[in-house]
Amino acid sequence: MTLIDVKSVTVSKKGQITIPSAYRNCGMKIGDRAAVFVYDDHIEIRPLSFIEEGLSCAIASQESLSKEWDTPEEDAAWDHLKDYLGK
Repeated sequence: MTLIDVKSVTVSKKGQITIPSAYRNCGMKIGDRAAVFVYDDHIEIRPLSFIEEGLSCAIASQESLSKEWDTPEEDAAWDHLKDYLGK
């Protein structure tokens, strides 16, 4: 992977950033979705169209399953697991 340029952005109070206009044409258009990869020392934003099919499927599954998993019962189960693991 080759670094092409470095630009600074400002994070809004809502945690939003704006992609600099010079780089908005990196294969994305209005309404396209992007994946955010979080590492311990940096964050990457990549258009979903450039990501392997298996990963985009996992991201799509996360969105659809979050409706099933975002319940008080699931939250209680995770809290119980955290307590059990001592975290």
